[in-house]
Amino acid sequence: MELFFSPEFYKEDGQVLNVVTDKKKPVGYMAFLKKDKKMYVYGHLEEEGVAEDFKDLVSPYIQGLTKIEDEIEVYSYISVGGKKIEIQIEEEDK
Repeated sequence: MELFFSPEFYKEDGQVLNVVTDKKKPVGYMAFLKKDKKMYVYGHLEEEGVAEDFKDLVSPYIQGLTKIEDEIEVYSYISVGGKKIEIQIEEEDK
């Protein structure tokens, strides 16, 4: 099953995205809030069966968020079916 982001809300310091299937069925959400040099990213997906697809969708999104500002601290909590999943954020050499 393919998953996509569908924007729900956007401001300079925050965003909410619905996670939808290719049939436009909502199955979860992603969001971030930014304050000073800290960013809080959180998300949840209902179905455990598409956990890897969700991880593949979320990882580059979070990686891109880290490029918004130099030296930003990113705190995240991403879960699938109520279980936390780990997302690796690669640090770029500067």
